[in-house]
Order: sequence, then C-alpha cells, then structure tokens
Amino acid sequence: MSTETKPIALPVTAVTCLEDRAHVERTAVLDLEAGVQRLRLGPVGALAVDRTLHAEFSPGQPATVLDVRLVRDWTPRGPVPPAEDDSALRHRAHALEEERRSLEQRRDRLRTRLDLLGRLAADLLREIGEGAGSGESEGPRWSRELDRVDAERDTYGEELRAAESRLAALRAELSEVRRAMELAEEEPAELVAHVELTVRATTAGPARLRLSHLTPCALWRPAYRAVLDGESLTLETDAVVWQRTGEDWSDVRLTLSTARSALAGDPPRLVEDRLTLKDRTPAERRTIDVEVREEEVATLGPAPVLGLPGVDDGGEARVLRPPAPVSVPGDGRAHRVPLSSFTTAADSEYACSPELSPLVTQVVRFDNLSGHALLAGPVDLVRGSGFTGRGTLDFTAPGAAVELAYGSRDDHRVVRRTEETRDTTGLTQRTVVTRTVRLHLSRFSPPGERDERVVVLRERIPVSEVSAVEVRLREEACSPAPDAVDAEGIVRWDVTLPPGGRRTVTLVYELSAAARVGGI
Repeated sequence: MSTETKPIALPVTAVTCLEDRAHVERTAVLDLEAGVQRLRLGPVGALAVDRTLHAEFSPGQPATVLDVRLVRDWTPRGPVPPAEDDSALRHRAHALEEERRSLEQRRDRLRTRLDLLGRLAADLLREIGEGAGSGESEGPRWSRELDRVDAERDTYGEELRAAESRLAALRAELSEVRRAMELAEEEPAELVAHVELTVRATTAGPARLRLSHLTPCALWRPAYRAVLDGESLTLETDAVVWQRTGEDWSDVRLTLSTARSALAGDPPRLVEDRLTLKDRTPAERRTIDVEVREEEVATLGPAPVLGLPGVDDGGEARVLRPPAPVSVPGDGRAHRVPLSSFTTAADSEYACSPELSPLVTQVVRFDNLSGHALLAGPVDLVRGSGFTGRGTLDFTAPGAAVELAYGSRDDHRVVRRTEETRDTTGLTQRTVVTRTVRLHLSRFSPPGERDERVVVLRERIPVSEVSAVEVRLREEACSPAPDAVDAEGIVRWDVTLPPGGRRTVTLVYELSAAARVGGI
C-alpha cells in the first residue's frame, strides 16, 4: 500500500451552523493511483468530532473509502513578523540586537586595525635593525614613527576593551530579556489535525471526495434593522455568526438552522399524582376566601432559560440561507451575514398603559413579507433622525402581523391618580368597592406644529372567576365613555390631542362581594 506523506488541501465548502455547533462539509478532487493507498488530507480544525467524521466519493467514481480517521499532533507555531503594536520586551530585544550587531562590527574593525598596527610596528623595527646594521642612523624619525604607532595601538586597544565590555553587558541584558519573553510571551505549540484516508481505486485518475463532520465553538443568532421612513418600513434580517473552530470559513455555502441536535429524545418520566377529597369544615362553608393576583396571558414558544438565550423558532426547526457565499473568520468575534430585506407599508400608533408606565410609546404595525419566519431577536431602530435605540422582535410567522415599539415620545406626559371608596349595603350586607382612575394626558408641541395626534390609552379592570364577586364598569360615570372593553378586562380610549392640548380621562368601576367573601 502506497502512502502519501505530503498533505492534500481539503478546504471548507459548505457549513450548516446550528445553535451551538456547526456541520462542516469539505470537498476535494484527488489524483488517485490504481490500488490501495493512504492519503493525508488537511490540515483541518483540531476540534472536529471524531465520531461524526464521514467521507465518500461522488457516485460513479472508481474508488472506495476503506478507512478515515483524524490524527492530531502538536506543532510549534511559526515566527510572527514584527508589528508596531508589539510589546516593550520585543522592542527592547530588537534594540539590543541592533546595538550588539553594530558593536560586533566595530570590534572586528578595531581588531583588524590593531593587527595592521602590529604588522606596521614589526616592519618598522625590522627597518631599524637593517638600517643600523648597514650604518644608517635616523634616530629622530625612527623614534617619531615608533611613538605614533604605540599611541595608535594604545588608543585602539582601549576602544576595543570598551567595545568588548559593552558587548558582554549587552549579552547579559539580552539573555535576561529573552528569558522574560519566554516566560511572558512564549507561544504554546498548536494542536493540528489531519485526516488519514485509506482508499481503494480500481483505475488511476481524479476522483471527487466529500468529507463532513461536526465541530463545536460555532453558533449564530438572528438580528434585525428596522428603518422607518414616514408610512413605510424596511426590515433587514441578518444572522450574527461566531466561530472559533480553529480555521476560517472562506466563501462557503452557509446554512443557518434552529435544529437542536443536543436535545435528548427520551419521553418525560411518569410520576404518581394522587388526588384526595375531604369534607369542608362549617367555617369553610360559611366563607369564601378570594385574592387579587396578577396573571400573564400565555403565549406560544419555549420557556425562558438563564444564560445565553436560544433561538425561538416557534417549536419547529427553521432553515435560513444567505443569498450568496460568505466568509467568517475563526476569530471568535461577531460577524453579520445578510439574509433578507423587504419594504412594506406600516401603521403607527401612539400607545400608553399608565398603570405600567407613564410614557407614550410609538408602536409600528406591519406584515411580515420576508418570505420566512422572523425569529425572536434584537432590532436596531432607525428613524429619519438616525439611530434611535434597540428593541426586541418576537417570533412571527410568514405573512403575520408584527408589532414593533419605536421608543417613547418626550413631548407627551401622562399622570395617573386613583381613588377608592368602600361601602356596605344594609339588607344583603354586600361589600361594594368603588375605584376611580383619572388619567391626565398632556402634549407639548413646538411652534409650527399643527397636526392632531391620536393616543391610545389602555387601563384594566379586575376579572372575577367566582360568582360571589361581581365587577361592573360604570360607563355612565366614565368620562369619556370607553371605546372598547375586551374579555381580559382591558379598557381602551382613543384620545385625540391637538398641539399643546390636554385631556382628562376618568375610569370608574365597582367590585361587589357577598358578605361571606373574605380577602377583598
């Protein structure tokens, strides 16, 4: 069996990003030889899950996969080129290296000059000996030349000793700097993975291989950008993708899914639930205990959890695809991927629920014309003046109506006052509680504003669940009369305010209970 030691590139071509992991697909064209051979493919991300590794050739290829496995090893990281934002230790080491190189060159020049001066002194002494032997006498010149050579040798010798002393100090300081860099900035070895593929080919030639696996450290969440321009609204849907799988995704076909592959499929365990009956005591038969409680209207969707929220897909797995290939670096940072965009007509309403908040909020309603479900996520709100804040978009099915709050209005003010009276009738001994709610609504308008504005006010009245307690809205005492009252006890007024206008809305209702009712 032949073995190919040189790795063959295996780029990422398609990715399916889930809530907390990704399914990666790779393709490559292999030049196979006839027979059985082992190939080394990669490198690939070291976080790939071994048991999900799957490799196959395209249909009709004269090759069969016999074995595929991941092989990991530690590889030292390559040298990093210097940059301006390097640490002070690296800059200091670089300066010491430059100074050491310059001193070594100067030391070499000084040694060469001293060597030449030594040869010159030897030649001068030989000339003196030869001249004295032949009867020549040039004492002053010989003395002058010897003094000059000795002076230069002393000067350059002192400079050489200073250079060597500075070089020794530089070597000691450079050693300390390098030791500090090893302790503080040493890059650990990198875990690199390759795919070892054993194949059998009936004939030699190219064959297309498809390899897939799961990898952690990848997730996505939906995000939106809503631009309100008069009576039209543009909603842009993006996917925010994070991935740190150890490799970049370059020009891949990205698929975004809400499938939760990590959830177990076991049914819930059955436990015993015993119901028992007992007779009421005479005191319990004579009295009825009631209490006022807050109850939130139930909505569909998963229950909220602590930590990073999941994707609310309405209980059904959704699949979204960007219109073009995308690139996501493996740096662990958030990257926005455009998915869709549409423009539609929008209706604006100025609403206020004074019991919950004294602010008047602009609510925009429009239909979902994106062609896919809008998953729950944050929305960047943009109006004519620019970015106005960030809101939240709930799960919305295709074609369904969407409500989006665009923040409060600073030119409106609502003040809420409540009064309560309690009375008991003489014959039936019924307790009657009368509550009066007054809402004072004001509009502050700048000069030149002349249009009227409709503000929707919502208040609530209790809803009784027992026949012994009755709740009655006194419409004759309300001013003005409510425009609507729903089954949940929400009372609504459509109040028209001119520029600088003020209105007062009064709500009156009675809560009547029999004498045997307690807790009112």
